[in-house]
Amino acid sequence: MNSIDLTPLYRSSIGFDRMASLLDSALSGDASGTGYPPYNIEVLDENRYAITLAVAGFAEQELDIQVEKGVLTIKGHKADKETRKYLYQGIANRAFERKFNLADYVEVTGADLANGLLTISLVKEIPEAMKPKSIAINSQTSKALEHKTEKEVKQQEDAA
Repeated sequence: MNSIDLTPLYRSSIGFDRMASLLDSALSGDASGTGYPPYNIEVLDENRYAITLAVAGFAEQELDIQVEKGVLTIKGHKADKETRKYLYQGIANRAFERKFNLADYVEVTGADLANGLLTISLVKEIPEAMKPKSIAINSQTSKALEHKTEKEVKQQEDAA
């Protein structure tokens, strides 16, 4: 498989190394090569999201959810202590690891396991300092903007 060389991007930009890494990993495809377990990513509203994974057969203690450096990792490990004999095994009973890259300011707010579905709740909370601000324009309706020297301003203040 051909790969795209992102070296010029690294060389000519500062602070975009995470974005380049994301592009590189997206273009190289999923490292695991499997679609297990299947999942959905849902937009609940403008700043709320949910990731739902089909984890039938896994108990809460067999699932591990971690967030580190903007990457959400979900791991499932089966601790099957008993040996079973199957005539047919159609339900996957294997360990897995799924990773999701989170955008800036996206935080995991919780996780629920019900009916074989693990739902992870996410919210995007942009800090107040990063939100767009409206700037009022000061206008003088009666006079045009005058440029005065400090001496003229002081003389006007003394006269008043």
